[in-house]
Amino acid sequence: MSTQTLVQALCALSFLGYGFGCLVSKHMLAEFQRYGIPQFRALTGALQILAAIGLLVGFWSPLVGSLAAGGLALQMACGLAVRFRTGDHWLKCIPATAYMLLCGGLAVTLL
Repeated sequence: MSTQTLVQALCALSFLGYGFGCLVSKHMLAEFQRYGIPQFRALTGALQILAAIGLLVGFWSPLVGSLAAGGLALQMACGLAVRFRTGDHWLKCIPATAYMLLCGGLAVTLL
């Protein structure tokens, strides 16, 4: 299994889980309220689930995978901006930063 395949699968599974969490978790409801953007919780979850499916489709259609990875990298960049705006400690920004970099790399690699 190549590193790219492993990263693609990891990101797909992670964003499927996080996306569903956004839709059903009370913790995520509270987090989006803390961020000051509760109206974007369901949209965020749905976009992450769709992009995760796009990453899985990307195993057969690299262009679709690249677009999905690029969208997730952009979403993680926006998530970082929200965390900075709310004054979160830099340690809380590590996961979003890592996923932004992983997805950005995938987007380029899959082209």
